[in-house]
Amino acid sequence: MSLEQTEDLKAFERRLTEYIAFLGPATRRCRIILIVVSVCTATGAWRWLFDPMTSQVAFIQSLWNHQFFTISCITLIVLFLVGIHKRVVAPSIITARVRTVLADYNMSCDDTGKLILKPRPTS
Repeated sequence: MSLEQTEDLKAFERRLTEYIAFLGPATRRCRIILIVVSVCTATGAWRWLFDPMTSQVAFIQSLWNHQFFTISCITLIVLFLVGIHKRVVAPSIITARVRTVLADYNMSCDDTGKLILKPRPTS
């Protein structure tokens, strides 16, 4: 491998690790938001389902009586419509796609973006 190729690989690795590290804080923040809203929705659903008045009133009235569940459920739906589930898994999607491309060149990468050079196949 020539010096120029080595420098290109180092630059590619540096850029890849930089990009994956850049996604880290946003991914962490989205995971926390998704977990908090999911727990709120589950808690509200639990209270809504086990309320004895739920079966005695109309559906809309039941939702109005349990505003915590209604708001958290709407928030969860909006978050999924906005695409929070894609933001949560973005680094793993990128590394999987990079691994697919690098496989043609007998290389791979770890979850942080560091390149892994595989031995050349002997023919």
